[in-house]
Amino acid sequence: MVMKEIAISEFKAKCLAILEQVNKTKHPVLITRFGKPVAEVVPPSPKSPRDVFGFMLGSVEILGDIVSPASDPKDWKVLRD
Repeated sequence: MVMKEIAISEFKAKCLAILEQVNKTKHPVLITRFGKPVAEVVPPSPKSPRDVFGFMLGSVEILGDIVSPASDPKDWKVLRD
């Protein structure tokens, strides 16, 4: 597949239509100025299946007290010295 090339002046005139075309076809477009590449318009990356925040929601079960110390503070050596 050959990447479609568009002059920067044409891109400026048809920007929204070109962006829609890239989104529909999933083919990138090369923007040139005086025949030299200056930018590429590429389709967006596929959406990740899960969001970073909250992806483990419902997969953990809390059993017991999570705030109190795991052992009796009287057993701690640092508190006895």
